[in-house]
Amino acid sequence: MKTAFYAGSFDPFTMGHFNVVQRASKIFDKVIVGIGINSTKKRRFDAQKMKRAIEEVMVQNKLSNVTVICYEDLTVDAALANGADILVRGVRNGWDYAEEENIALTNEEISGLDTIFIRAGRMGYLSSSMVMELRKHGKDVSKYLPDEVLKLIS
Repeated sequence: MKTAFYAGSFDPFTMGHFNVVQRASKIFDKVIVGIGINSTKKRRFDAQKMKRAIEEVMVQNKLSNVTVICYEDLTVDAALANGADILVRGVRNGWDYAEEENIALTNEEISGLDTIFIRAGRMGYLSSSMVMELRKHGKDVSKYLPDEVLKLIS
């Protein structure tokens, strides 16, 4: 059984993130969405509430092989502790890839875990920060967020 670990702050979880999870769920037996909590960064939304919203997104979309956790340690440590065989990273463009490749090399060196990159797809231009900036200026962000996440942040 192959288990993938998809980490991020997911603050908030966007349709781009969801696209990566959907694709990963077709490739791997199990996908763990890991909400990383960095004590030095202020979150916009409570991680436990975001976890519940993401779980509901998975239920609504019948992705029964996806679970969601929150963690505070290194991504590779959380992945290994949860039985992951591989890390999944979403990439939007070449700049993302360049940064993610460096992280992947380090993660592999310290843990032995390899990384697979999955394109964010048609919403690849999207970032959580962009969504929040649009929302701040009164723009409709409903097409960028799953309904359950939209309810949470409204």
